[in-house]
Amino acid sequence: MTEFPVKTALISVSDKSGLLEFAKNLQSLGIKIISTGGTAETLKNAGIAVSFVSELTGYPELMEGRLKTLHPKIHGGILGKRDEHALEAKQHEIEWIDLVVVNLYPFAKKVQAQAPYHEIIENIDIGGPAMIRSAAKNMNWVSVIVDPKDYASTIDELKHNKVISLASRKKLAAKAFAHTACYDALIAEYLNQEKFPQKLSLSFELQELLRYGENPQQQAAIYHHPYKESCLLAAKQLQGKTLSYNNFVDAEAAFSCVLEFDKPACVIVKHANPCAVAAAAHINEAFNQAWQADSQSAFGGIIALNRVCTKAIAAFLNTVFIEVIIAPAFEPDACDILSAKPNYRLLALADIAAPKPALVYKFIAGGLLVQDRDMQSIAADDLKVVTAVKPDAREIQELLFAWKVVKHLKSNAIAVTENQSTLGLGCGQVSRIDAVKMAIEKAGKNLQKAVLASDGFFPFRDNIDVIAKAGIKAIIQPGGSIKDQEIIQACDEYGIGMLLTGVRCFNH
Repeated sequence: MTEFPVKTALISVSDKSGLLEFAKNLQSLGIKIISTGGTAETLKNAGIAVSFVSELTGYPELMEGRLKTLHPKIHGGILGKRDEHALEAKQHEIEWIDLVVVNLYPFAKKVQAQAPYHEIIENIDIGGPAMIRSAAKNMNWVSVIVDPKDYASTIDELKHNKVISLASRKKLAAKAFAHTACYDALIAEYLNQEKFPQKLSLSFELQELLRYGENPQQQAAIYHHPYKESCLLAAKQLQGKTLSYNNFVDAEAAFSCVLEFDKPACVIVKHANPCAVAAAAHINEAFNQAWQADSQSAFGGIIALNRVCTKAIAAFLNTVFIEVIIAPAFEPDACDILSAKPNYRLLALADIAAPKPALVYKFIAGGLLVQDRDMQSIAADDLKVVTAVKPDAREIQELLFAWKVVKHLKSNAIAVTENQSTLGLGCGQVSRIDAVKMAIEKAGKNLQKAVLASDGFFPFRDNIDVIAKAGIKAIIQPGGSIKDQEIIQACDEYGIGMLLTGVRCFNH
């Protein structure tokens, strides 16, 4: 295919990053610039020669700017095939447009800023996507740029080759179609009233390429949603290497668990499971209890705090090895101390707030599973006592703490806790009794004051036999087994108090 020189460019951008330098380079290459509204004024004020679209179409911008580029002189100039449509274009005085530079109204920013409904609707771009799609479709002749990051490479290619190659045009076109697809997905998401719509499109933007995935032989990247609640990806990294794929998975597990607690709390995660959790009156105490709960597993783990990371915590962490620390902020002295460990990733996330209702997604081969985020919160009044022994006030508060922990363990899951701190956790087991045995073994002896939480019902009384032998006297579990009565009877035989939540909290 014959390569055509770029003679005319149409520029209409909301994001004016790098615009003036780019336009000056186009002008120096003898390329005519056509533009609209605010973009044209910006170029003109900078002394760059520019023709207004209205001069080309013969129409002013109409209907408060809603109508300005939807015209045959514009779309004909973009869409026309340079060979087959040349005569027709000449008959209708349509000039070819070889380069289209457009980015769209800031719809996502308006939604994120909670702008009034009418303002958000006015930021649904119509002419922009039409020009982008026209140019991308006609990639055999036309180049389209939607990202200011592509300005430099485009200018470089024009300077060296006088043309933009077909390979570059195809690459730019693919990026353009992805741009408009994401834009439309955001609009559909904002307007949609159905939880599970017939057609589902998701919009995410590349945040960064990762060194590798779960294993070195796997390539990986992380994407972020243009507008969402405060999340891990909003954190400011104060020091350390780029997070790995596994770091992100573990950090998310730690962050989501620590959000469960109002009191100062510390969560330590290893391989996507909490290995230690504690809550206390002060963050230093919470951290110390968590580390002591399972210092072996905590080594090389991910730490999440829901209070400022103190100098005392930093001083201790300087003597061990961890991967990531997440906190609302870090005391200046803490940062100074941790700078001695330059590979530690410090993530400051000022806006640590309780999660909001949302959908969560899990990909399977050829499909996507979608469900509500588990927002079930259990309070003392929700619990049902089903045994002769009723747990006392201290035990009830401890059981509620254990329940918050077990929600974040991979199922089948068991949490043994005491004094608002985990003693032993059993997770990811294929049978519940294995999870019970694992948690009790890790907890050690002297469990008379400990409590136990189970994320699902007990299918057989052998679980209770093992729990009773360990000395545990209070249990919280969902209930719902056909053998519930047998489980209750076993608890009564051992003098164990048991509470039912009525809901399970599987985490697969």
